[in-house]
Amino acid sequence: METKFKDVTTYIASFSGIQHELLIQMRNAIQKAAPEAEESISYGMPAYKLKGKALVYFAGYKNHIGFYATPSGHSEFEKELSIYKQGKGSVQFPVDMELPLELVARIVDFRVRLVSKK
Repeated sequence: METKFKDVTTYIASFSGIQHELLIQMRNAIQKAAPEAEESISYGMPAYKLKGKALVYFAGYKNHIGFYATPSGHSEFEKELSIYKQGKGSVQFPVDMELPLELVARIVDFRVRLVSKK
């Protein structure tokens, strides 16, 4: 799939205001939780892989930051994510709320452990 973004820095730079700040926070939280993960653009959004396996993705939107930890990451943290709008394998963090960065880090850590077992 071809994308207009060559890397995550370019992707984040395409946003302004609160979305820009929240995307930087999300990126930093993921990188801190999974420093060995490979960063790329996949499906037109920032993506992180470990050992060639997908860990998590995120994306910016007008009213929320989308976070995609595949169904396993979301089902494992179902109760904590229940206050946010969700879809299968996705959650929406409203831009008018603080990002739950500690929760994001725990989800990423869970995905790292899961992928590392395979």
